[in-house]
Amino acid sequence: MSTSARHDEDTDVLARAKKPKLYKVILLNDNYTTMEFVVFILQKYFQKRESEAQKIMLDVHNTGSGVAGIYPREIAETKSKQVMAHAEQEGFPLACKTEPE
Repeated sequence: MSTSARHDEDTDVLARAKKPKLYKVILLNDNYTTMEFVVFILQKYFQKRESEAQKIMLDVHNTGSGVAGIYPREIAETKSKQVMAHAEQEGFPLACKTEPE
């Protein structure tokens, strides 16, 4: 094996090792959480602009779920917990889940 080929192989392994597996944070529809609150959550926890938050909220409303964001696992799980805790504090049953991308 040439030095160049070995270097390329090491670079490929290193690149794969540094790239964490990504997870989707998915908001789930319910019959009680207001559309305004979902938009608020998307802006506060996922830094979405109003127009993008509206689109995701409508996905949640119309199809039963919507992807709020895609993150490394620990970040996705933290955001999911933060959202559900905030929703509970405000009296909404908004739920979300994380799943591999």
